[in-house]
Amino acid sequence: MFRALIVDDHALFRSTLRQALGGCFPDSVIDEAEDGASALEKIEHAQPDLVLLDIHMPGENGLEITRKIRRDHPSVRVVILTSYDLPEYREAAQRHGAHGFLSKNASGIQEIVEAVRAVLDSART
Repeated sequence: MFRALIVDDHALFRSTLRQALGGCFPDSVIDEAEDGASALEKIEHAQPDLVLLDIHMPGENGLEITRKIRRDHPSVRVVILTSYDLPEYREAAQRHGAHGFLSKNASGIQEIVEAVRAVLDSART
């Protein structure tokens, strides 16, 4: 069991991903946030194990939110999940402390599930 937070400004994407992950990880608690500010608030209260985070959102971008999560909650794992699959974004995600980077356009639910497992497994070792 783990706690996860999906942060994306597209409600349909959040809901679809939440349902898919819930089906693959039925004992987990999966919450949603629509922007960085609400994500930081939810992280403070819920202490998730994993955050799946978009880069482009209203307010602060996902890279800056990643940096804040890693600074204030170092045990929380962050995976960037974005439509912007560019090398410079991958490098920036790594520099800001993300544990993974997935393209929404190139990743199906199976790839996302595998990434979630890999990131959570790496936290346990």
